[in-house]
Amino acid sequence: MSVFVLRRVLTLLATLVGASVIIFLVLDALPGNAAQMLMGADASADAVRALTVKLGLDQPLAVRYLQWIKGLLVGDLGNSYVYGTPVASLIAERLVLTIPLAIMSMLITVVLALSAGIYTAANHNKLGDVGVMSLTQIGIALPNFWFAILLVLLFAVRLQWLSAGGFAGWDDGIWPGIKSLLLPSISLAVVQAAILARVTRSAVLEVLREDFVRTARAKGLGRREVLWSHVLRNAMIPVMTVMGLQFANLLAGTIVIENVFYLPGLGRLIFQSIANRDLIVVRNCVMLLAAMVVIVNFVVDVLYAFIDPRIKVHDL
Repeated sequence: MSVFVLRRVLTLLATLVGASVIIFLVLDALPGNAAQMLMGADASADAVRALTVKLGLDQPLAVRYLQWIKGLLVGDLGNSYVYGTPVASLIAERLVLTIPLAIMSMLITVVLALSAGIYTAANHNKLGDVGVMSLTQIGIALPNFWFAILLVLLFAVRLQWLSAGGFAGWDDGIWPGIKSLLLPSISLAVVQAAILARVTRSAVLEVLREDFVRTARAKGLGRREVLWSHVLRNAMIPVMTVMGLQFANLLAGTIVIENVFYLPGLGRLIFQSIANRDLIVVRNCVMLLAAMVVIVNFVVDVLYAFIDPRIKVHDL
């Protein structure tokens, strides 16, 4: 197991290095000049050149990349071109919202998907199976931003149960903050839950056809006990794989959803920084999202050996 974990850690580090190179090169290749954007269209060439030198944008590409990586290793992400404040503090302020939003969305996704997938597999080819799978097909086809607007019209405008946007914060207690994130979390979770429910159904149906399931039933175990004690654990490998991929989709979806609900999270910070050409903020935010995705998938890989004992560590 230790060799497997070490190998996975090395893969994780290599992936992060590759992601950092791609992120840096792609953002650096974008047209436009951050100094020119900050100074305005009427600024003189000398003023723009002086600001370019001050920001360090005149240095060679390799030097700027190595300085960025050195800063990442010591926690110094530099200062925002627009806000003039440390990027680390900007990101930390926004993560207070984005991380709970992603966790809530993932929890809703898992609860809805596993419930629907197990129910449909247990009632294969029955009316409930057909009905739930039809709903998941609709869920897959729904754009999350359009579904978010529908939720706002229903729960905020018509019923007035929840706010249409903004974030109440955590200072007044957990419940006001959760209420502010409830509609955005549902908006992000519905599409992902529809996909995961179909994967769960397929995985459970495949395991239900295995010989050991028939043997367990022949020994007198009830259908519910077989399903929850034997089938579900063996069906979790493909489900866990998709869950790891969906976490990346949830993080990417926050960029759109946070703008729909006017939430001051990491996604909105990225959107505003792109508009302001504040590439140092964009670079560090995207690198953070990439690191979170890679780490989650690393955890999923390690969990494989514990979920399914049939899998040997060297096969992973």
